[in-house]
Amino acid sequence: MVSVLAPALVVAGVAIILWLYGERWRPIRPSTLKFMKEAGLWRILSLSVLHSYFYGRWTNQYINLLVNHITPNLGDRGRRWLVDRYHGKVLTHEHARKIVTVKEDIHLNSLEKIIPYPIAKDLVLIAPPDIAFYECGCRHARKDHCHPTQVCMVIGQPFVDFVLEHNPHSSRRITQEEALRILQEEHERGHVHSAWFKDACLDRFYSICNCCKCCCGGIEAMVKHRAPMIASSGYVAEADSDLCTSCGSCMDSCPFDAISMGDGVSQISREMCMGCGVCVDRCQSGAIVLKRDESRGEPLDVGLLSA
Repeated sequence: MVSVLAPALVVAGVAIILWLYGERWRPIRPSTLKFMKEAGLWRILSLSVLHSYFYGRWTNQYINLLVNHITPNLGDRGRRWLVDRYHGKVLTHEHARKIVTVKEDIHLNSLEKIIPYPIAKDLVLIAPPDIAFYECGCRHARKDHCHPTQVCMVIGQPFVDFVLEHNPHSSRRITQEEALRILQEEHERGHVHSAWFKDACLDRFYSICNCCKCCCGGIEAMVKHRAPMIASSGYVAEADSDLCTSCGSCMDSCPFDAISMGDGVSQISREMCMGCGVCVDRCQSGAIVLKRDESRGEPLDVGLLSA
C-alpha cells in the first residue's frame, strides 16, 4: 500500500506547489486565493479547486483533450460521469439577455427543475454582473473552426477575476452593453446561447457560451456520442405546415439535427429539439415558433425565477 501511495503523494505535492506558485514561481495570485476562500477547505482537500485551476488556467488545452481524446472514447459509464459534471442549459435569446442585464441580486436555491443533474445547486447572480469575454476552447480545439473565436462569456465572481488574471491575452472585461451586442451578433450567426454549470466551479453557473454545431463539444457529445450534456430550454419548436415553403433552411441551421423534410414540410423531432430558437429566425416564411413544453424542464428565465 505504501509503495502505491508514495508516487501519488509525490505527484499531488508537486501539483499543489505548481498550483500555489504558478509559472515562473510567482506567489499565488489574488484571484486564486479568492476562489480557494469561496470553495472552502473540503474542496481544497478533495483537489476540486486544483481541477478548476487547470481548467481555468489552460482552458484551450483542457478542452482539446476533452473533446478530441476523452469524450469520443467514453463508454456508457464514462458518459454518465461526464454529464454529471459538465452540463449546460440552452437559453433562448431573450433569456440570455436577461442574465447579462440583471438589475438586482438573485439567489436561486434550487435548480433541479432547470438543470436535471445531481451536482447542479445554486444560481447566484450579483447585480450588475461582472462579465469577461473569453476565447472559446471548443473552437480552438478544431482544425477548421468557426469565427470569431472570442465568444464565451464568463459571468460572476470569482470566475471573472480568475480568467482575467490568468489569461490576460485571451480575455477582457466587458460592459452589459457589449455583452448584449455580442449576444445579438452570435444569435444572428445562428449560434446557440447556453448557460454552463460545472462541479469544479463551485457547483453553480459560471458562463454563457455561444455555441456553433461545427465546434461545440457539448453539442457534439449529445448528437454524435449520445452524452446528454445539454438540457432543453424548456421550449420546443413547432412548424405550421400551411406556412412552410420547404426551403430547408431550418433543417440546415438546426444545431441538434432535430429537423428533417418530409411530405413537403418541416418535420421537427420533439425529442431531439432543445428549444434554442435558431430555426425560428432562419425561417423566412414565419412558419416556426417556440412553444413552452413543461415536460422539458423549467426555462432559465431569471426574471420569473427570482420573482
